[in-house]
Amino acid sequence: MNGYLVIVVGALLLRFLVDVIAELANLGHVRTDVPAEFEGLYDAERYATSQRYLRDTTRAGLLHDVVTTMFQLGAILLGGFCLLDALVRMPGWGPIPTGLLYAGALALVFSALDLPFSIRRTFILEARYGFNRTTPRTFVLDILKGVVLSVVIGAPLLAAVIWFFERFPGAWWMVWALLVGVQVALVYLAPLVIMPLFNTFTPLGEGEVRQTILEYARAQSFPNAGIFTMDGSRRSSKSNAFFTGFGRSRRIVLYDTFLERHTAAEILAVVAHEMGHYKKRHIPAAMVRSVVVSGITCYLLGCFINNPGLFAAFGFPPDRVSVYASLVLFGFLYTPLGMVLGIVEHAISRRHEYEADAFTVDTCEEPGALSDALKKLSVDNLSNLAPHPLKVAVSYSHPPVLYRIRAIQERIINRPTHPQRPAGQAR
Repeated sequence: MNGYLVIVVGALLLRFLVDVIAELANLGHVRTDVPAEFEGLYDAERYATSQRYLRDTTRAGLLHDVVTTMFQLGAILLGGFCLLDALVRMPGWGPIPTGLLYAGALALVFSALDLPFSIRRTFILEARYGFNRTTPRTFVLDILKGVVLSVVIGAPLLAAVIWFFERFPGAWWMVWALLVGVQVALVYLAPLVIMPLFNTFTPLGEGEVRQTILEYARAQSFPNAGIFTMDGSRRSSKSNAFFTGFGRSRRIVLYDTFLERHTAAEILAVVAHEMGHYKKRHIPAAMVRSVVVSGITCYLLGCFINNPGLFAAFGFPPDRVSVYASLVLFGFLYTPLGMVLGIVEHAISRRHEYEADAFTVDTCEEPGALSDALKKLSVDNLSNLAPHPLKVAVSYSHPPVLYRIRAIQERIINRPTHPQRPAGQAR
């Protein structure tokens, strides 16, 4: 039997089994009693609703995973990728247009496979629990905008990658340099060009919240960053906040639903948490890790470009190897390493979340406001308060909210009398 086929099929099944075991363990780990930290916020009925939401979304996710995994296995074992390659070769175009057609056809097939699940999740599951505010028009427009972005950004990038490997087969580092350049450009441009295609961003208006944030930013010597509200309520009643971009595109974004439900102190605490990521250099560290991982990936990809054994595993004849198909087939071979790297990245991210929480506690006048905000966010979003450790390890980029709240409370106990300020600043 082809060794590459064993690795590819084994990797797909291993990923599937790990995900299924983690999800089932997570369902069995649900607490029936309201944690003491949430007494007064979660009544018994609302807490039971959060458990039903977890069960419904988990089952829907498992069904999606089963269908997707079985489809991928069928396409591999029955030669589906080879058949599609034969079809896109029929016009007799060169490697770049043929490769773009191949990638586009695959994207279309897998998007069509995902579409029913996305519709059900948005218009049935999320609506059942009062979250969905997405209209069919917005749903369709989001899909169309995603397609346009894939064509405008993804197609030229893919064409360039194919060209480099066709022209310089061993120069994987050229592709790496290209991908890093595009990645940096997108981090800068996304808040200015891409994200506004999907949501409206408005500078935070004058008032207590804005003034409080600006005073805090000055006290922490935080470089000027735009503070924006986002119309998240167009799609969901869930709320959130995040930090995006760098340089002149750096901005802190608050969902409009978040602003509606939280006090000025809670909003400041969440903003301070996002600033904490900047002050602790988590963002450049994440970019460095991403650059290193992309370098490893490009190197390995270069080793398997036009590999006859890999193509034979997917049913390709010896005379049908190609750079564009190599990119797709390598993605399956990369699955085990991708899983491991993802778990490591999640672990680092969770540690950074604790550090940003600690920064907030140490620098805010009302350190308990962060835990208050986290509690409200969890209740409003029907978050799982006590996920299974395996589920956390596999999927969580943030620590479970109960762990964060307890760490915050412990930090408050050991907190200095006054919030920390930069050296030389008057208290």
